[in-house]
Amino acid sequence: MALLVTAGACDFPRDPEGTLDRVRGGVLRAGVTASPPWTLLGPAGPHGIEVTLVEQLAAETDATVQWVEGSEESLLAALELRELDLVVGGLTSTNPWAGKVTFTHPYLTTAAVVAVPQGAEVPQDIAGVEVAAEAGTEIAGLLEKTDARVRIVDDVGDASGAAAVDNYLVDDLDLVDTGVRLAERDHVWAVPSGENAWLTHVERFLLAREEEIQNLLDEVAP
Repeated sequence: MALLVTAGACDFPRDPEGTLDRVRGGVLRAGVTASPPWTLLGPAGPHGIEVTLVEQLAAETDATVQWVEGSEESLLAALELRELDLVVGGLTSTNPWAGKVTFTHPYLTTAAVVAVPQGAEVPQDIAGVEVAAEAGTEIAGLLEKTDARVRIVDDVGDASGAAAVDNYLVDDLDLVDTGVRLAERDHVWAVPSGENAWLTHVERFLLAREEEIQNLLDEVAP
């Protein structure tokens, strides 16, 4: 019986550095970099969708969040060296740091899409179609790689006609998704490699927050 218990215990995720035990009832060292609407930085401290979620995670773990602001590279380097317990900031599963830190399973998938106003004809192909995109955005760059006629605007919410937007903004902008996908993004958080109990704890928290995450997205939509 003792052997069976011992063998079974080996199946439980463990933290070689004891991250979960240290964070629980203690301090959660969270790195945050600006990536609206997921994370925003300001004089009053960080805020945004993922900041709200991290604060909820800390509350459930009876921990206090110690925010560390910085660039994505500097924060992930600190995470790799276990100076941080978690990093957020619009990270996606294709991030090149995947081999040095551990990313959670995707908690949300979003897409950059081409959409048209309600009642407008939905094109089967955007080749030759004028499509608006917001200046200085990743979406604008993605659209430039297509055969569409790109129109750069200051605010895509004010544009008439077809527009390239994030899919979670389509309804709020009174648009209809054409089905044209420019890119899909699997959103993740980063934790130190090897801290499997902590990773499992974070993933279970995110898995239970599907409705909450959608509500937070709705709040930031125009």
